[in-house]
Amino acid sequence: MITIEKPSDEVNEKALLRFTHKAIKASGVAGDVCILVTSSREMRRLNRCFRGKDKPTDVISFPAISVVAGKFAGDLAISLDIARSNARRLGHTTDEELRILILHGLLHLAGYDHESDEGEMERKESTLRNKLRLPSSLIARTEAEPGRAQTLGNQKKKVGRLR
Repeated sequence: MITIEKPSDEVNEKALLRFTHKAIKASGVAGDVCILVTSSREMRRLNRCFRGKDKPTDVISFPAISVVAGKFAGDLAISLDIARSNARRLGHTTDEELRILILHGLLHLAGYDHESDEGEMERKESTLRNKLRLPSSLIARTEAEPGRAQTLGNQKKKVGRLR
């Protein structure tokens, strides 16, 4: 399920949903995923609440609690504002940027952690990006851009569904 708080002409919800189903299978995620596409203001609130960081971010992953794992993999929250800005800066569409962020978040839900896995997630993301015909991987471009904040994908907090 994808919830877009403020629908936009530059985002095709049905196409994103189709992509998400393909990416879930490709990434090895077990269970359903709910995705919230929201504002940077809301992402800042979520980041502050769940991670203690008072700033917006592009994507946050919320793995499901163990009691529902298998049926439900977790939630993703994505900033449409940051996706739009990144897309403009990197020369692709907002829809493509959302797909990149969805894939990145799904890999975190599948158990990957680019901050501690010695490149395993980056290799998997690169392989899947090519398979799913996506532009530059989130990890690769984050590492290539000095001064850019690290992505926040792997949140180990077990918080269940976003409300």
